[in-house]
Amino acid sequence: MARTKSASKKRWVKNVTTDSTHPPKDLFTKSAPVIARSLASKKVSPKGPGSGMRMLTYFINRAGKGLTASRRRTLERAKELLHERIEKEKQREKKKAA
Repeated sequence: MARTKSASKKRWVKNVTTDSTHPPKDLFTKSAPVIARSLASKKVSPKGPGSGMRMLTYFINRAGKGLTASRRRTLERAKELLHERIEKEKQREKKKAA
């Protein structure tokens, strides 16, 4: 069966071949706090926690329907924790600027 144009658009993520960051092996199988802490570190995300957030979102999108409900909840919790860390960092930067 030939692929339709719309079907190939849904799979854009499989063509991404970036090599800018290297999260530790099996990071996304760990607990939410561990994932968030690791993705916020400069070693994994040299450009900061925002880069880690993009990595996590990319992973969730790439896994798609293959994620179990519990794993998806854990990853979504990691996103919340990472978001909180990003907000705290923004607040610190505001205080420094004032």
